[in-house]
Amino acid sequence: MPNVDMLVIGSGPAGRRAAVQSAKLGKSVLVVDRGRRLGGVSVHTGTIPSKTLRETVLNLSGWRERGFYGRGYRVKQDITASDLMQRLHKTLDHEVEVLQHQFMRNMVQSASGEARFVDQNHVELTEDDGDTVHVTFDKALIATGTRPFRPDHVPFDDTRVFDSDSILEIPALPRSMTVIGGGVIGVEYATIFSALDVPVTLIESRESILNFVDTEIVDDFIHQMRDRGIVIRLGATVDTIEKADTGITVALTDGRKVRSEVLLFAAGRSGSVEALNLPAIGVEPDKRGRIKVDPKTFQTSAPNIYAAGDIIGFPSLASTSMEQGRVAACHAFDMPPPPAPATFPYGIYAVPEISTVGQSEDEVRASGVPYECGIARFRETSRGHIMGVDAGFLKLIFALDDRRLLGAHIVGEGATELIHIGQAVINLGGGVDFFVENTFNYPTLAEAYKVAGLDAWNRMGQPEPGQ
Repeated sequence: MPNVDMLVIGSGPAGRRAAVQSAKLGKSVLVVDRGRRLGGVSVHTGTIPSKTLRETVLNLSGWRERGFYGRGYRVKQDITASDLMQRLHKTLDHEVEVLQHQFMRNMVQSASGEARFVDQNHVELTEDDGDTVHVTFDKALIATGTRPFRPDHVPFDDTRVFDSDSILEIPALPRSMTVIGGGVIGVEYATIFSALDVPVTLIESRESILNFVDTEIVDDFIHQMRDRGIVIRLGATVDTIEKADTGITVALTDGRKVRSEVLLFAAGRSGSVEALNLPAIGVEPDKRGRIKVDPKTFQTSAPNIYAAGDIIGFPSLASTSMEQGRVAACHAFDMPPPPAPATFPYGIYAVPEISTVGQSEDEVRASGVPYECGIARFRETSRGHIMGVDAGFLKLIFALDDRRLLGAHIVGEGATELIHIGQAVINLGGGVDFFVENTFNYPTLAEAYKVAGLDAWNRMGQPEPGQ
């Protein structure tokens, strides 16, 4: 019976980081994943595929050049599903190779199969060939991720009705698409297919989308979506979904009907916990399969068993999942990790990108802290002119008393890269004077930080004596 110091179930961002961190602490590590290849949901159906698809679409469609050459401009006139898949598969192969090499360098063992807990120190591993192996462990990390929520009333067939996994294998580009779900995944795919000039209707039962993002950013993003022809039905509850040979009809409870060739259902995800036999270790998931953990240590109700990544719920980001896995491994082997930063960035890879860090304006207002905002529109920067960027902006929020940066919010080209400047300034306690007094490369989109800083500084006025 093999025995390891750390058993990691799942090889996504949380699992791989926990495995490598444990190995660097001199521990024996076994990573178990039921996928044919390492990488988990992030590599094979989630983060990497969707972002690769986005990049491929923007390149082949000529989206970034349309500010100069008009909306009808395309790099490749007849884009096919095969065109999209070529880059996707090449990228995934590279990701898997990098991960395998990382495990080899750190002497992390891996096995393909399904792990089932027998007790708090013992799992039964059913390998792909049907053989059963029993493994004992000192510590374990559950990082099995999530899968798309597939309710019974949605007639999934992966031909006309897709979820966010099967949409990656779409056989041909559709003439029209309906997306149910205005969360991150739904918005990303709606805007990606729209960039291919596919008519898209987005249906969301709530009165807005992306309700954790600054309202001003969301309002501008919705305006950009509608400006390019995306139909958005907010506050619309789905009544029935009918599938026919010619397409899909979605009937809303207000009497309206939405017809399209294909449907993408992207309203939520569920934790992949069914095969784990969690009752054997005294862990009970919620109704969506998420596992409750200590938010500082990521311990479950079983002290020697941890959970990290999407399986524990919000924020469900690859970036935060990696850090959760690392922190869990450090705690498991009595190595104190550094204190968690006060804020982390959130990136939404829609078209255009959205990224945010720190407090939104609504949150600052609710806290009662006096504040001021600075805005810089990308079309007003020289780099924006060069790139043909005609939309998007950066918003900075500063406290009036000590002039600290409280939040940075971006919608537009390069948002997920640019946000890290704001992240650094927030976590280092910097304020408006940093942006006013420092020099930025010219011409760059990052120069928008100086423009927004000056905009806020002009509204805030000179600092009081002693500040």
